[in-house]
Amino acid sequence: MSKLQEINFDGIIGPSHNYAGLSLGNIASSTHSGEASYPREAALQGIAKMRHNLGLGLAQGFFMPLDRPNTGWLKSLGTDLTAAEPHLRAAAYSASSMWAANAATVSPTPDSDDGKCHLTVANLMTMPHRSHEWPGTLAQLKIAFANSDHFVVHQPVPTPFGDEGAANHMRLCSVHDEAGVEIFVYGKSGGPFPARQHVESSKAVARRHGLDQERILFAQQSEKAIAAGAFHNDVVAVANERVLFAHEDAFEHREDFYAELLVKFPEAEIITVPADQVSLSDAIKSYLFNAQLVTLPNNGGMALILPTEAKENAAVWTYLQQLIAGNGSIRTLYPVNVRQSMANGGGPACLRLRVVADPAAVDPRFIATSEKLETIAQVVEQYWPKTITPDQLADIDLLKSVGNARRKLLQICGLMELAA
Repeated sequence: MSKLQEINFDGIIGPSHNYAGLSLGNIASSTHSGEASYPREAALQGIAKMRHNLGLGLAQGFFMPLDRPNTGWLKSLGTDLTAAEPHLRAAAYSASSMWAANAATVSPTPDSDDGKCHLTVANLMTMPHRSHEWPGTLAQLKIAFANSDHFVVHQPVPTPFGDEGAANHMRLCSVHDEAGVEIFVYGKSGGPFPARQHVESSKAVARRHGLDQERILFAQQSEKAIAAGAFHNDVVAVANERVLFAHEDAFEHREDFYAELLVKFPEAEIITVPADQVSLSDAIKSYLFNAQLVTLPNNGGMALILPTEAKENAAVWTYLQQLIAGNGSIRTLYPVNVRQSMANGGGPACLRLRVVADPAAVDPRFIATSEKLETIAQVVEQYWPKTITPDQLADIDLLKSVGNARRKLLQICGLMELAA
């Protein structure tokens, strides 16, 4: 019996979580720019989501927050925390590594030509505040997936080709431990907003991972979706096993893409949400598609783990009630509260990186249990700042506070090798 299963690795929301509005094209991030954030509440909400998923019988992992502020990055720009302009100081403080869907692109063992799980860390070069994440993320990936009999961890795709990781990657398969079709979604234009995923990055990742050319697809994200605020594909589409759940306006040349998908994977169940039932605007505001679409154990069917904002949107919730009343694969809805993440532009799916692997092959320090999550929550409650306002980013006391909080978490998790 195969030991491979899907593990969701959530980014623990860091103590420097703040609303600086740094992400062009992310409507929620821009809307809440300058407001007070609540790092302690944010992290506890993320931990609660992990607990919820463990309770459903799902495999769960986590990643540590990165060292913030990134003073080394500021030094490379010829400045420091005191002298830096406010936008650079905010970028150095960014806790955006919490959105682990952007950590890497993952191709599991059944898909690769060498029978190993491949991970390519994302360069995130399009946004300055995210472009300096990858060295810290790579360091964690190399520890968590150090078992070279099972994993290969790759350096980022070089610039100038932007790569945003698993947020622009989907996989369809009969079951997780069998070979699947991998879909790489790229952008060309998004009107006033940048298209963050370059097709050349997607092609490079597919080559590096040793994927069968007959089992990969490159699909263009619709320019309309990007212009509306779908800065990543996972804001308008999500896939799990044989189901692709997507908005009508998710893809450019949608019908051609679906036809090609059905040739390569005939058993695909494509659920297209019509724009006349759920507008693109409502889909993005509610993060309907930035849900975790998961297969429940013990023949429980598939479930959507949604932000509570989806339940509060009348059009979205009406559609979802009709969906689960039908005879399709998606049977259950689980709204979860991740409002602090949502206010900065990331829903349940943004917070996790999906890795199909044998949990026993992963460094156990990154695998969640109820007891570990309780211990982490205690550290958060004791050391995470209750609130951060933009003017505090120049405060030396905040620098000391967030640094101390992260060190306490690394100590309790036995990961002090990640300390700066």
